[in-house]
Amino acid sequence: MIQAPPSVLKRLVTVSSVLFLLMVIAVFAGLSLGSTGGGFSSVWQSITGKLADDSMLNTIIWQVRFPRVLMAVLVGATLSLGGLVFQALLRNPLAEPYILGVSGGSAIGAIIGILFGFSRFPGVCLMAFLGSIGTLFLILVMTTGQSILRRDSLLLSGVMVNAFCAAVIMFLISMARDTKIHNIMFWLMGDLSMIEMWNVGMLAMILVPCFILIFWFSNAMNLLLLGKEMAMSMGINIKAVTVTLLVATSLMVSATVSHCGLLGFVGLVMPHLLRIPLGADHRILVPACVLGGGAYMVLCDLLSRSLPQQGEMPVGVITAMIGAPVFIILLKKSGR
Repeated sequence: MIQAPPSVLKRLVTVSSVLFLLMVIAVFAGLSLGSTGGGFSSVWQSITGKLADDSMLNTIIWQVRFPRVLMAVLVGATLSLGGLVFQALLRNPLAEPYILGVSGGSAIGAIIGILFGFSRFPGVCLMAFLGSIGTLFLILVMTTGQSILRRDSLLLSGVMVNAFCAAVIMFLISMARDTKIHNIMFWLMGDLSMIEMWNVGMLAMILVPCFILIFWFSNAMNLLLLGKEMAMSMGINIKAVTVTLLVATSLMVSATVSHCGLLGFVGLVMPHLLRIPLGADHRILVPACVLGGGAYMVLCDLLSRSLPQQGEMPVGVITAMIGAPVFIILLKKSGR
């Protein structure tokens, strides 16, 4: 449960306002820029109604770019928040949404759905969710009893499950027909190019309640960082909080993976990057990761569709190219 004195509330409002403004700027840039032209003035004219409703540019802005930008906000928020949760539960800055193999399980389920010709929704989405839940169940079985609360057990189990999932993914790709291999590989690299508004709406209905739930447990995550004994003395049911946060995070990540594929390093870098200026209070970091992660993913997606002279590259390529060196720099500065 959240316990926020006036000083924390004031800081929460200030930080959230600044990051929300940055996210709005990123969204405006995402709507304005792209390979098909446009510009800031065109978007402003469209918002104010000075651009003809039946113009091609207006259609591109609101029917092509707008759903994609909103999806990028949701995906960035999900992966950043998921990384924050795992880092709090495992007390390890190297943790991220993929550390327990949840994304690998989602990928296996989604690829099976693609191979069987299921529609993206609900077929592929449902298969991805079942894959992630199956992976989480496997992790919980491997760490039964009190060991579920030990970060080493979770990390080692995640590494093993991730390796197994990677092998299964390669096996499925080797068994795929030539016509589907390209779709699978492009999807595995992370893709936001096929997003429509109904995708955004369906994903938002899953993610927003999870965001609220995690924010509700933000103070509990603060206490978990102080150690098991301290958290228990403050009345925290460690096992219940851990399982609840793991399930909520797994649901968020699986829903994201089913729509957009695998996007790495966002959940690894963003919480660590935000923790440097904001500190370790999760009552501040949870909304900061939602807003900051959303803005970051919008800018990465903008680069993915603006850098190539023809076509576009998967956004997962951009997140990896930016995230890997940034995290190495942050890791070196932290002295870990």
